[in-house]
Amino acid sequence: MSNQKKKLLFTRQEMFELNKKMLQKRGVSIEAIAEISYMQQAKYSDNVSRSICIESVEKILSLRDVFHHVQLAAEIDRLAEEKMFQGPIQDIILEDLGLFGVDETLGLDVSGLYGTIGQTNFGDIDVNKHGIVKRLNDAGKEEGICHTFLDDIVGAIAAAASTRVAQVVNEDLAHEDADVKRFSIFDL
Repeated sequence: MSNQKKKLLFTRQEMFELNKKMLQKRGVSIEAIAEISYMQQAKYSDNVSRSICIESVEKILSLRDVFHHVQLAAEIDRLAEEKMFQGPIQDIILEDLGLFGVDETLGLDVSGLYGTIGQTNFGDIDVNKHGIVKRLNDAGKEEGICHTFLDDIVGAIAAAASTRVAQVVNEDLAHEDADVKRFSIFDL
């Protein structure tokens, strides 16, 4: 038995790196998530850049709650792929049963970090299956591949990032209109 203490708490940088690594392992890049955020926000504002979308995804991936969600979602999908669950839940998760809503509940929780608009953005992504979310969803229908939880978590991260982008853009516009130097204790 090892006397080494288990690590349970991670810095934001460590959480970001672990999330990035886990997503890459499952075939998801930060840029692919950011592209969904860009598609959602570019139709509302000319001030949206892909770089602010990437920055927003990275920020979301550094949050403790999101760290827990990403790690749990990827692990549940992996365990389902390896047929490690028992009883009916194994097939329900592996087949991504339409009436199973626990995966969407986790997605709503992540997108809810940015309020009702975040959840509305998640609903759009979940229903319309944009970009990487569609690719994950489609791949999850192949034999032995499960993305039941990951597609929703990725969509939720994109939704939260999309909402953050809108907040940053509108904060910048408000400061332009007010003609004041930007100073805030809030890190959007």
